[in-house]
Amino acid sequence: MAEVDAVLERIRAESIKMVDLRFTDLGGRWRHTTIDAASVDREILEHGLMIDGSGVPGWREVSEADLLVRPDLDASFVDPFAAQPTLVILCDAADPAAGVGYERDPRSVAARAEAWLARRAYADRITVGVDVSYFLFDDVRIEMGPGGVGYRISGSETRTAAWQAHHPGNPGHRPHPGAAQLALPPADHAADIRAEIASILGTLGFSRIQHDHGAGAGQCRTSFAAGGLVETADRLQTFKYVCHQVAAAYGKSATFMAKPLAEEPGSGLGVHQALWRGDRPVFAGQGYADLSPLCLSFIAGIIRHGRALNAFTNPTTNSYRRLRPGAEEPMLLTYAAHNRSAAIRIPYASRPERKRIEVRFPDPSANPYLAFTAILMAGLDGIERKLEPGDAMDRNVYDLRPEEIQDLPTVARSLEEALEALEADHEFLLAGEVMSADLIQAYIALKRREIELVDSAPHPVELQLYYGI
Repeated sequence: MAEVDAVLERIRAESIKMVDLRFTDLGGRWRHTTIDAASVDREILEHGLMIDGSGVPGWREVSEADLLVRPDLDASFVDPFAAQPTLVILCDAADPAAGVGYERDPRSVAARAEAWLARRAYADRITVGVDVSYFLFDDVRIEMGPGGVGYRISGSETRTAAWQAHHPGNPGHRPHPGAAQLALPPADHAADIRAEIASILGTLGFSRIQHDHGAGAGQCRTSFAAGGLVETADRLQTFKYVCHQVAAAYGKSATFMAKPLAEEPGSGLGVHQALWRGDRPVFAGQGYADLSPLCLSFIAGIIRHGRALNAFTNPTTNSYRRLRPGAEEPMLLTYAAHNRSAAIRIPYASRPERKRIEVRFPDPSANPYLAFTAILMAGLDGIERKLEPGDAMDRNVYDLRPEEIQDLPTVARSLEEALEALEADHEFLLAGEVMSADLIQAYIALKRREIELVDSAPHPVELQLYYGI
């Protein structure tokens, strides 16, 4: 009741005109429905608002379309981009008859994962942090039709920009190919854009924001303070929204695709996780890299279920253009301290409470609620089964000879392979009814439709190879 009163008072005191209820679909996109603030009452804030769930891909059939979106009154902010003062409230989807979280709602899944963890004897909460990469471009043209399939992407830092005319002139300052990471302006063209993004994030409650130039042309990287699993997934969704809006204000386009440019590094999503029992960091210990046996079993669980995890952590056909043999990307399922070529890295930690692991193979196209949950559940399965991760790989994995890697586990090679792995290996996700078989089946069906759409169109390389046959 106090929370409802506080929101109603905020609407009045801040002259809010619109209340925007936002929720996340299976594919990871924010969707919303908006109601004028004058119509917002206790009923809506306490119980939610009905929507047509059949309009959300992978959710309801039209014969049972009704769904509730229930506001989480602790997860709200005033939209810094809306023309009318708008209060955004993040929501869970719920079955209107049962009144419980809808089993296909990603945010409800993440909440169930945190509740399941809270009942464990060895840990009761998780902190999650992210390092996220993305690209900024100036012009994106996509053609998809019976007479043409193709795209053209250009940006002020891309290789073709060096030959183009610019107003008032081409400055010539660009990151050097192969040495773009941490580039300084004027070679870094996006420093002011990232600073504005960081400034807006600060007004929305983000802290410890760090940003710099990524390894690719037009690529940016950002990290921010860790939080709970649902909390960090909420923040990542908000971060993406802010990036898209600020980029558009500068006449640019932001993308979180894993591999938008050929011959440039892809965009990764480093997922940092740590388990706690009260105020005790349970990943800290006396073993390898000062890890506890529990942490090593957590790592082993991620390695054991790595290919099934790919269905959530690398959920697009484009994801596997980043995770390909010969690329300097973490596709070998190994672990090591400080080693950024390993799929699971143990970052340096000066104190036990900073001890964590970083899972490096995910990419930012992932639905954060599902990806964070799947990684957690794989790790917990490793703990429950007391799995061992094997020896650490304290070498540059990218330099290993073929005979040295032939017996090492790898990530999936394609989205189809990841979905097949998930079909065969998903029992660990069903523990505690965190995920349901129904959700997994719906997710797989949704992703297979995407594969079919990609496979149905001729590829430009196919025309290059075969047109003259």
